[in-house]
Amino acid sequence: MNELTSIPLQDDPLAGQPHQIIERDGVRYTLLGTAHVSKASVDAVVGAIGAGNYDAVAVELDAQRLQALTDPDSLAKLDLVKVVREGKVALFAANLGLAAYQRRLAAQLGIEPGAELKAATVAAKDRGLPVHLIDREVGVTFKRISARLGFFGRIKLAGSLAVGLFADDEVGEEEIENLKQGDLLESSFGEFAKQSPALFGALIDERDQYMAARLRQIEVPAERQTNQHAPYEVLAVVGAGHLQGLARYLREETRDPASRCAELDQATSKRKLPWFTIALTTLVLGGIAWGFWQGGTAVGTELLMQWVLFTSGLAAVGCALAGGHPLSILAGAIAAPLKPFRPGIPAGAFSALVELRLRKPSYADFLALRDDTQTLRGWYRNGVSRVVLNFILTNLGTGIGVWIAGARIFSRLVA
Repeated sequence: MNELTSIPLQDDPLAGQPHQIIERDGVRYTLLGTAHVSKASVDAVVGAIGAGNYDAVAVELDAQRLQALTDPDSLAKLDLVKVVREGKVALFAANLGLAAYQRRLAAQLGIEPGAELKAATVAAKDRGLPVHLIDREVGVTFKRISARLGFFGRIKLAGSLAVGLFADDEVGEEEIENLKQGDLLESSFGEFAKQSPALFGALIDERDQYMAARLRQIEVPAERQTNQHAPYEVLAVVGAGHLQGLARYLREETRDPASRCAELDQATSKRKLPWFTIALTTLVLGGIAWGFWQGGTAVGTELLMQWVLFTSGLAAVGCALAGGHPLSILAGAIAAPLKPFRPGIPAGAFSALVELRLRKPSYADFLALRDDTQTLRGWYRNGVSRVVLNFILTNLGTGIGVWIAGARIFSRLVA
């Protein structure tokens, strides 16, 4: 049996708040749609939990985002070397950008984005209620976005993030109104989110499905299963932008919830053949070999030197623009020409690890990271974010060098 309502009784703590009620398999789910920058949403959440009508609380968070909301010093415990070695610098940079965007909103509006989610977890724990984190890990969402967009889409997305997240100006009224009606992650991507169906699918629709499956996985305690007349009450606190989609999937989805979560938890829906890396390696090696074979030592050496010059030179320029140590610049320059032979280890990782070794960020850098990353100057001033810039700009320089050198080698082949 499914029950759907958006007209609560006047004495209900949720009066005036968008919500829907779905009853299924002995569980009654009250889906409360909140605005992530609204004091009224915080009050509604605290009031609903305080009324004592619920047996459990679910929130639109994953473990990482919950830690960021509840533990301000969590970044100080980060192992930055591990982040670089595991190839998670891009994700770390995106999280820093999102945090900076949220801090700007908090300073402008006087309320921390996601405050109602934090209030829900605190109020539930105060009443001894179990708290269920139902959102997908943000890193998986970013990876699925990246896989869907392709190379040029990722470039456009990175530009949109840079403009939207690192700008110093105030957040516009229209953007704030959209945030009240939508999703925090979606609003962080700005206009690009509205123009990209692939981005919307990974950011909103997939997460609606994922959260619906996670809600269906909540187990009813054995002592409650025997009471057929009193359904197990779950309050789910989610952004208003998820309310309709989540309610639909919660009513209609028939697939096994555990299997559905596992499917949506995969970094990509299907592993793609790294055709660009294969083509690049073939072009570079084949072109240089052709130069030695057809044109002799002079031509082969010329092509080889062009490859080294452009990849090394532009990697060094990128690292220098990031304010890298001279030895970090040298490490990036040496690693860049070897890109086709180690596609899984970018040149920026080598320069960033050297930078970490020579200029180890202080404890104060970690504590100041959230504030420093709100401005471009702060990114350069802070030892942690400067390592991230080192990684990003070294890789950017290497990528540009690869394109230029590859094009010159190809033009020589067809000349």
